[in-house]
Amino acid sequence: MKILIVADDFYPHTGGVPEHMLYLWQCLRKMGHDAKILAPSFGNNHPYVDQSIVRMGRGMLIPKNKSFSVLNLGFISIPWKLRRFLNKENFDIIHIHGPLAPVLPYYILKYSHAKNFVTFHAAHEDSLGYLLWEPVLEQYFRKINGLIAVSEVSRDSVSKYFPGNYRLIPNGIDTSRFRPDVESIPYLDKFAPKILFVGRFEPRKGLKYLLQAYPMILKEFPGAKLVVVGSGVLEHYYRSYMDGYLEEHVIFAGHVSPDELPKYYASCDIFCSPATGGESFGIVLLEAMASGKPIIAADIPGYRTVMHDGEEGLFFKICDPSSLAEKAIEMLKNKKRMKTMGIKGRDKALTYDWEIVTRKVVDFYSEILKAGD
Repeated sequence: MKILIVADDFYPHTGGVPEHMLYLWQCLRKMGHDAKILAPSFGNNHPYVDQSIVRMGRGMLIPKNKSFSVLNLGFISIPWKLRRFLNKENFDIIHIHGPLAPVLPYYILKYSHAKNFVTFHAAHEDSLGYLLWEPVLEQYFRKINGLIAVSEVSRDSVSKYFPGNYRLIPNGIDTSRFRPDVESIPYLDKFAPKILFVGRFEPRKGLKYLLQAYPMILKEFPGAKLVVVGSGVLEHYYRSYMDGYLEEHVIFAGHVSPDELPKYYASCDIFCSPATGGESFGIVLLEAMASGKPIIAADIPGYRTVMHDGEEGLFFKICDPSSLAEKAIEMLKNKKRMKTMGIKGRDKALTYDWEIVTRKVVDFYSEILKAGD
């Protein structure tokens, strides 16, 4: 099949949607399909440069829902370029990811003559964008042949605006990249115990609650280190939570490369995600599970689709530093339970391997194509 994967959000801007698109594209190509990606440019797109990655428009980050979204600035130039591109390539499948945004996803549905699929990733209670654009988007929504949601949470978020028969196909994880036997980072080996945070520096990731909880954790484990992997405009804000004492126990590693990230999971004892909401799935939880690490995580709907309390990890109350500290201390005091949770997490992560997930996507493509014959 000839397949085009489309979104207004892609690397080098990091996030769940870019990660999903990249691995789906790679797995489709390994399976022998002619797959391409269409996304905006961010200026310097290195190392995500390939003749099968086509850039249209220019991506700009804007604040949205306690996070940052990408706005494609190519309103004027994209339509004629896109029509020419689609006529030349003649795709069998066009697969949009993320919201039905008013640039690439909107124009691709307008001009597409292929079978159209959309995967919805987001979790939100209400969407002002969908409310405002619903009359315009509805006419193009009818051109969608296959609706996919990564979880019940993402399905429920979008279906109240655009009802339909959604196929649940989850996010995947590269279980050969994230695995228990990855080498750790020598510099971190001398510290114990270690708690890892991975995420963009934005309010909904909840890092401030982990920093607020850490003094309570240090009372029980004076040598504990918190390793923070991520970057963003709020770094100075998060550093303001640390006095001289806490600063000695927190390591800001900054943004790390995809090759280095698994080593940070390998270097920690437990993984913590204090997200406040807006997570439809929890890819970072899968990364920790695939690495064989036990988890403490905020009890939000998106995370409950991936992790079971007391099995692969422990849930704590949202936005509650005391609850977070309590669960971290409870886990760190029971090494045997930590090991058991890590093993269970690895077993679960294997069921989300990208090859398995991609086969589900391809089966859905084939099902829709056969139905149209």
